[in-house]
Amino acid sequence: MITLQRFFTLILVLGFFQAFTQSQSEKDKIRELELQRQMERTRKITQKMDSAIRLSDEGHYETADAMFRSVLKSIRSVPSDLTFHFGKNSFYLGKYRQSVDWLNKYIQLKGTQGQYSEECMQWLTKAETELMKERELEAKRASEVLSGDYYIDCGATGKVVCPTCKGSAVVVKKNYFGEVYKECPSCHKLGYLSCDDYNKLLKGKLLPEAN
Repeated sequence: MITLQRFFTLILVLGFFQAFTQSQSEKDKIRELELQRQMERTRKITQKMDSAIRLSDEGHYETADAMFRSVLKSIRSVPSDLTFHFGKNSFYLGKYRQSVDWLNKYIQLKGTQGQYSEECMQWLTKAETELMKERELEAKRASEVLSGDYYIDCGATGKVVCPTCKGSAVVVKKNYFGEVYKECPSCHKLGYLSCDDYNKLLKGKLLPEAN
């Protein structure tokens, strides 16, 4: 026969068990809902990435670029395929520095065994070539500006650290016997130039000091 005390104890245990079961069930539901949300989020990101790749293949590079960037903002771990397609699309936009960076990321992630490794190397070579041309053109333009009929204002001191020797008053050259230190031919052993001499140096008109 069950005593009253045992009866209430049993009721209490059953109550705790039911509450625990319900709590566990609620946690399982929450985990399931969170998993579903993550799966839906992943599906949308994958769909957007696929759309960006398709747009790039169709020649809509600006739109594809914006969509790739949108995907990058919404993820923490970047898929290797995305680095390839984003780098390739950047090349078509003339963004060669960006193209080189992202194509290099793909090679770093996949090496030579990735699905796009061979194609990636081809695009990387093209992007590096164009980037080199771009830098050479920028250097040429800068040289043309500096060699033009301009006078650079050196400020209140009227002096500039000598760009030939970087202020050391000596120039280091290497030969078969090691390093040879020579007096700077531009700054008269001072380490700096007057503003007039600095402007002459920029235009290639500063004559080296006679020994």
